[in-house]
Amino acid sequence: MERYKEEFIEFMVDCNVLKFGDFVTKSGRKTPIFVNTGFYRTGAQLRKLGQYYARAIKETYGLDFDILFGPAYKGIPLSVAASVAISELYDKEIGYCSNRKEVKDHGDKGILLGTPIEENSRIVIIEDVTTAGTSIGETLPIIKEQAASAKVCGLVVSVDRMERGQGEKSALQEISEVYGFPTTAIVTMAEVVEHLYNRPYNGKVYIDDTLKAAIDAYYEQWGVK
Repeated sequence: MERYKEEFIEFMVDCNVLKFGDFVTKSGRKTPIFVNTGFYRTGAQLRKLGQYYARAIKETYGLDFDILFGPAYKGIPLSVAASVAISELYDKEIGYCSNRKEVKDHGDKGILLGTPIEENSRIVIIEDVTTAGTSIGETLPIIKEQAASAKVCGLVVSVDRMERGQGEKSALQEISEVYGFPTTAIVTMAEVVEHLYNRPYNGKVYIDDTLKAAIDAYYEQWGVK
């Protein structure tokens, strides 16, 4: 595993983003391990998060695109942080764009924040975590309503939970097949478990044998076969 991936896993632990216990995902699944990007709460944390996203985006898609689109609400700071990081690290200007939950009828009218989506805009969607692929179906119509010829070049998330979507394949695999664009993640859940299992970090073992058994049972039920 690349060192930056290990650093990102430790960064999630430090920020209390990576949680262990009993949780319920957006798709209604009970899980012993949860990722909540709402716990990135400071400027320094967002700056560092943007840098991890920027590296994953550049390694997978390059930088030959126009806009980072972050669906409201959590995608808003992600799109801003990553576009700033791309500018700082790679001297490349990428516009950020997000949707409003309600259309604004005065001032800067419309449903979008940031860079307008125009005909032939090339877009990478940035999200926190995709578990069952339910959110992407809400995002694409928003993009296409702005410009039918806008092209989605890919999707990037922070963690690939490696769970089944609507069928037997992972949510990210299904998104790629259904919508016709590639997907990537900074790290996979398998990499998270590999790095933290019975390995102390800051004097604490976060994934011991008991939690590992619970994670294994969860993926026996919901993981990609």
